[in-house]
This record gives sequence, C-alpha cells and structure tokens, in this order.
Amino acid sequence: MAKLQIKPHSVVLFQGDSITDAGRSRSSTDPNSSEGLGFGYPRLVMDQIVREYPDLHLRFYNRGVSGDRIQDLARRWPQDTMRLSPDLISILIGVNDTWNYLYLGMGSSPEGFQQIYRQLLKDTRGSLPGTILVLCEPFTLLTGEVTEEWEEDMARRQDYVGELAREFGAILVPFQSALDKAVADGVPASQLLDDGVHPTQRGHRLLADCWISAVVGD
Repeated sequence: MAKLQIKPHSVVLFQGDSITDAGRSRSSTDPNSSEGLGFGYPRLVMDQIVREYPDLHLRFYNRGVSGDRIQDLARRWPQDTMRLSPDLISILIGVNDTWNYLYLGMGSSPEGFQQIYRQLLKDTRGSLPGTILVLCEPFTLLTGEVTEEWEEDMARRQDYVGELAREFGAILVPFQSALDKAVADGVPASQLLDDGVHPTQRGHRLLADCWISAVVGD
C-alpha cells in the first residue's frame, strides 16, 4: 500500500448520508457483510481491497444513514463511530445540508457546517489520536433536481472540507473533481448521478475508484 499504512485486522468505517448508506441492511452488523455494506461505493471499496490485500484481514463497516446532515451525524457519532474504535474513518457528508439549507431552512449554513464538522474531528482526534481520517468531498452535478444555486452552496462546503482535511492531517478524496473529469470526458451527468445527487452504479464505481486512488494509492 503506497499511501496507506494500516495494520492488519484494522477496522475501516464508512460514515455519511444516503450516498454512503446505499441500502445497507441494519440487521447485518458483522464486518465485511455484503448486505451490511450496501450496494454502493463502500462495498465496492471493500470488495477490491479484500481481494487485493487478503493478508491484512481488514474489517469494513458501513454506518451511513439516509437523510443525515452534519448535525445528525454529530449526534450519533458516539454510538455509531466511537463505539467501534475504528482505525480509519471515511466521512462523506454535506449534500443534505445544502438541500435543507436552501429549501427547508433546516440544514446548516456552510459556516455552521464547518463549525460542527471541525468539532466532530477535534473530538475524534482527542479520543482516537491514531485513527486515520478520510474526508470525502460532497458533490453534485448539474442534472436532475440540482440547479446552479446548489453548486454555489456546495462549492463553499467543499472548500471547508478541504481546509479541515489540511487542518487535521486527513486524506482528502476529491469526488467532485473525479465526477467533473468524467463529464468533461463525455460521460453524461445523468449516467453518474441520476438526480444530480445519488450515484448510479456507474457513479458508485467511479467514487470507489477515486477513494482507492486517494487512500490506498494507484
């Protein structure tokens, strides 16, 4: 593993909203469970890493929850994250904050998003100082329900995620850049994110490849 130095038998945890949740089964709580990982990028990442590095015996979990905003994630963090004592935590959060903030008045502002996110990472560093943090860019594409207004708000949250990655020495996974490159190369946005937010299977494959490249190395 060129970039990621992780010990055998480490716990790898995916956290986030519906994009991470990806239909995971709440009753399948064992590590590396296909049902418990869902059908999205966490399972694709697990499948590839377990296949390529079987001697590490890594344990993968998915605790994404559909609809979560940063404040929802923070509320369940002690139970759904800290209790597992993960050696690596991958976080993807932000699109529900944008949607709720713009249309329902229930999400966080970009500045509020940054504040809650920073406190969550600070608390995690204090309790689990050796844990590898992986911060994934939240993302949208201009298709389906997404308008230019979404993109402006999302860009501010992406900037904050990048700043937090630098501040906490985390690995940044550039999901938006990967999606934008695919579109620039001729892939229709709707073939990646069917409503501008939720990935298609092709989109999840792209996210998994991007995650592995950023975290594990080519």
